[in-house]
Amino acid sequence: MIRRTVADFVEMGPLPAEDGATQEAIEALEGLLKAIEEPVTDEEAQALLGTFGPDGCFGFGWFVLHLIESAPSALSADYSRNSENEWVKLLEERRAQ
Repeated sequence: MIRRTVADFVEMGPLPAEDGATQEAIEALEGLLKAIEEPVTDEEAQALLGTFGPDGCFGFGWFVLHLIESAPSALSADYSRNSENEWVKLLEERRAQ
């Protein structure tokens, strides 16, 4: 089951690129991310994989990465969904260490 706070963030879609993000979008994303309490569930972590954008989006990419890593099965999870994204590749590298 995915909590409403996580679902609300996931429904916003991928994080915007830094050069295209509006102040309003950044503020909305920040509010949604701050509402998510750790740890996330394994199901929530998988849902969050689709929220990575093309860059770090002013640090929000790191925030999402750390949320995913808070899941109980983070070290053994399959991150092949959205695996072309650089952030997902980073998750896979960190898991392999």
